[in-house]
Amino acid sequence: MSNSTTLKVRLPVFVVLLEIVILALYAVFVTYDDNANAKLQNNQTNPMENSLYRDYPYFSDVQVMIFVGFGCLLAFFRFYGFSGMVFNFLTATFAIQWAILVQGFFQFYYDGKIHLSVINLLNAEFACAVVLISFGAVLGKTSPVQLLVMVLLEIPVFAVTEWAVLKYIRINDAGGTILIHLFACYFGLGVTFVLYRPSLNDGHAKEITSYHSDILSVIGTLFLWVFWPSFNSALTFKGDDQHRAILHTFIGLSASTMTAFALSAMFNKRGKLTMADIQNVTLAGGVTVGASVDMMISPAAAYALGIMGCTACFFGYKYLTPFLAHHMRIQDQCGIHNLHGLTGLISSTAGICAILLATEETYGPSMYQIFSHRAPPEGDPKLLELQRMIPGLKPGLGRTAQEQALYQVAAVFSTIAASAIGGLVTGFIMKLPSMASPADRDCFDDELFFDMPSDFVGAEVLKTTCNDEKGQIKSMDSNV
Repeated sequence: MSNSTTLKVRLPVFVVLLEIVILALYAVFVTYDDNANAKLQNNQTNPMENSLYRDYPYFSDVQVMIFVGFGCLLAFFRFYGFSGMVFNFLTATFAIQWAILVQGFFQFYYDGKIHLSVINLLNAEFACAVVLISFGAVLGKTSPVQLLVMVLLEIPVFAVTEWAVLKYIRINDAGGTILIHLFACYFGLGVTFVLYRPSLNDGHAKEITSYHSDILSVIGTLFLWVFWPSFNSALTFKGDDQHRAILHTFIGLSASTMTAFALSAMFNKRGKLTMADIQNVTLAGGVTVGASVDMMISPAAAYALGIMGCTACFFGYKYLTPFLAHHMRIQDQCGIHNLHGLTGLISSTAGICAILLATEETYGPSMYQIFSHRAPPEGDPKLLELQRMIPGLKPGLGRTAQEQALYQVAAVFSTIAASAIGGLVTGFIMKLPSMASPADRDCFDDELFFDMPSDFVGAEVLKTTCNDEKGQIKSMDSNV
């Protein structure tokens, strides 16, 4: 390892500084939520009414997705399995710690404290998912120091964008299509645009998979697939909204999975299945139903969205990813533009259509709860009438369906713009010489940053062994 990439000083110093800052901020600003505060417990308290029992199942499901699903999925390179899983572990852990503080800043602004609860952890996990999606664009080409810097910068940009969109534009985005998938995608593309490496456009000797790495990656896909309904439904209204979200997500995922197998066999020259399609394209339906996941779109529409998302994702991997690399300086290592960008745009369009088609005839009075910004404003006689039917219904903005649809469009473009600009700025900072960035020849190689076990066969050894075996076979053939 050269002095330019050694972690001996850089990583410990950077981590210790981060931990000191986070510890100080937690000590000053973070306290318990009412549901975790012992002072508020008395003989009138029913422990089973604690919000823990409502929120923890979703928190644990999303945690499995982040640490196991993403971790295994990113271990698909033959010589980069340690880095894919372990850097995911490091990045995710710091992202959640940091997101609790950054997202909690807006709570601190109003309350003077950040009140920590399981729902705060869940929101922090969604912010973490944003970072891990962006990480996919630069997989194999960055050091752990660079990744920590990316977390440090991306979380605040995401939190501010999320706050601005939800407070001022005010949209429906139950599954996080706009604020998670589109933001993460275009932030990651902005970073990889700045970190462009011309020599990697034609591939890299170590940019290959193996039998065991592909199996591990598919295990990650299966974890993501199984728990994706929790991801899409965690923040929806409890009851029938959450019920629809789970149903639509499963139907969309199952449709995209079936379609992925068909397309993979159809477009393979030998009519066989390609593991990359199974690892990624099967998940497209989970993203595509996200923007309308809690709406009355019908099971058939969810199925159609799963097929559409899978098809777009598949052809994106096949044709768009190489085009972006060769003509637009965007080396999207994991194809996040296909799985999160293209499908996110389809999902956003479907959500806009669902908003335009929403009527009281279909939804009943609950339409003004699902589409809260369409509810009558304070003082409107209709609001009092609706509140008699739906106790607790909050005043809205009185928007029409067309107005809400336009705000959704505005949110899509503003989110993409904010994330792309944030990604470009972050990329320039990550490119600084002090960030221990690997040289082109050392990309996709665990040996650069890890002490490898004795049974690990590196790329150079493997190449020599293969050449020796070829020479022996050639010699045997000549003797025969």
